[in-house]
Order: sequence, then C-alpha cells, then structure tokens
Amino acid sequence: MNSLWIDGIGWLGSILVLLAYGLNSYQKIKSDSLPFLLFNLIGGIFLIIYSTYKSAYANTFINVVWVIIVIPALIKFGMRKR
Repeated sequence: MNSLWIDGIGWLGSILVLLAYGLNSYQKIKSDSLPFLLFNLIGGIFLIIYSTYKSAYANTFINVVWVIIVIPALIKFGMRKR
C-alpha cells in the first residue's frame, strides 16, 4: 500500500478519535452514543493499520486495546436498541 495512503489513514484515525473525545467533552455526543462508538472504532482500526505499517508496536497495542473496549460497548448499544 502506498505510504501516502497509510499517512492519510493515520491522520483520519487520529481525527476521528479526537473528534469523539472533543464532542463528548463538550457534551455534544454521549459516550454511549453510536457516533461516539463508531468514531472510536473506526479511528482505532485506522490507527492500528497506520502504527503497524510504521512498526510502532506500542501504539498498535494501545489501539488494539482501544478497539477491544469499543466492541462490547457497541454490542451493548445494539442490544439496548432492540
């Protein structure tokens, strides 16, 4: 994959995670809302791709944990909506 694409994925992942945090901090979205969870999931996955490509395994680890935390929250969200 082209390095420019990887850099773009990394930037987008960073923006999504920060957007989720910022919107939640200013009470524009709740931490159990679908946008918050999806921003964190997609952002985390993009950051995993980026940090793995860059061989930054400490960052890969923290983003894997980030995504693992989001998945049960998404499942809980889905069950709550039923």
